[in-house]
Amino acid sequence: MISPEELYSIYLNNPIICTDTRSIQKGSIFFALKGPNFNGNSFAEAAIEQGAAYAVIDEPKFRKDDRYILVEHGLKALQELANYHRRQLKIPFLAITGSNGKTTTKELIRAVLSKKFKTLATKGNLNNHIGVPLTILSIDKSIEFAVIEMGANHQGEIESYCHIAEPDYGLITNVGKAHLEGFGGLSGVKKGKRELYHWLDENGIKIFINGDNGDLGEMASQIDPRKLVFYGTNSAFDTFAVLKKSQPELVISWKSGLQQGQHTCRLIGAYNFENVVAAVAVGNYFGVEAHLIDLAISSYMPDNSRSQRLQKGSNSIILDAYNANPSSMEAAIKNFSQLSDKNKVICIGDMAELGEDSEKEHKRILQLLKDVSYQQLILVGKNFNKFSNELDCMSFENAELASDWIKKNPLKSKTILIKGSRSTKMETILEAIQD
Repeated sequence: MISPEELYSIYLNNPIICTDTRSIQKGSIFFALKGPNFNGNSFAEAAIEQGAAYAVIDEPKFRKDDRYILVEHGLKALQELANYHRRQLKIPFLAITGSNGKTTTKELIRAVLSKKFKTLATKGNLNNHIGVPLTILSIDKSIEFAVIEMGANHQGEIESYCHIAEPDYGLITNVGKAHLEGFGGLSGVKKGKRELYHWLDENGIKIFINGDNGDLGEMASQIDPRKLVFYGTNSAFDTFAVLKKSQPELVISWKSGLQQGQHTCRLIGAYNFENVVAAVAVGNYFGVEAHLIDLAISSYMPDNSRSQRLQKGSNSIILDAYNANPSSMEAAIKNFSQLSDKNKVICIGDMAELGEDSEKEHKRILQLLKDVSYQQLILVGKNFNKFSNELDCMSFENAELASDWIKKNPLKSKTILIKGSRSTKMETILEAIQD
């Protein structure tokens, strides 16, 4: 078996890591990982044939020659290599987790910090047990700051990611009703997210905390206040901000020490206020000049189906369909109901991973819909479909059926909210809306 030091020496000469033979690059190292329905070891030979310099395997029968590196456990070897690499990097690591808004917050922080540092942040949704080490192993000597997103759906995950990334700084955006099934209810969500605070309390430097959020305050109540950097709407906080306007875009003014600024950002929804202020707080702490903070945030363009405002023909669309849970769904609906636009259409899909709370939470969202105004309601998914007779709406078991109906009954001159869990594939609704 190869030692971590020996594997690291090979990595330094071949610093591109691949876990999928569909994306093999010449001279890379292929890690043969395993899943419920695949064994990466069986693809090792193909990886070598396609140009990988080495293949890391954990089953001896797949070893052909010295280019096949045998380890005890492929995933563990990947994580240990990432941690070894992290310890050689003398740059700040900021970890971000939370039930809602963590990816948007990560991207805003990356945009702000990039005005002063060469910053690398987690790409896409590479925020799990494979994505975190891959992100770390993509950091080269030119990088001056790393922002690591940590997603989780059960307890113990955040702690495990901290042992790999060893963050110096951290931020929890919020705790809400996300992944209730895996965490075991809201109290389990808090316990799971609190793992980041525990790590930083014992090993880190500073924790950035939304002082307006009572749950986060409670979770950090035993931490030395000198480790906390507060942001929010209280003028006593380290970064104090005011939401000047929420429609059609956010306008925020802020003050932090001697610095102050104001910017308009292209994000939709007052619920993004706390994400923006988090980025301002981090930027201020690390010495990014005020005008550069404002420039970074005002020029930030949301993408990847997160808080995007799009125009298709005569229709204005708010696309927030990357994911959904009861907390984010409620916030999106309430914000949409406050828009002054006429002819509003709400198109929402099922929320996943709610376990025994699924029926209750879907019914609660439908109750909320009884109290907001809209012209038309379209429900997508089996969970919403169960109770659709309680509302005047169109209801479909899946997004494909909803899309077919929309194609036959085109939406014109509407303002449309599209939101649902990733598994509901609500992006197909967008494709059905004609230009």
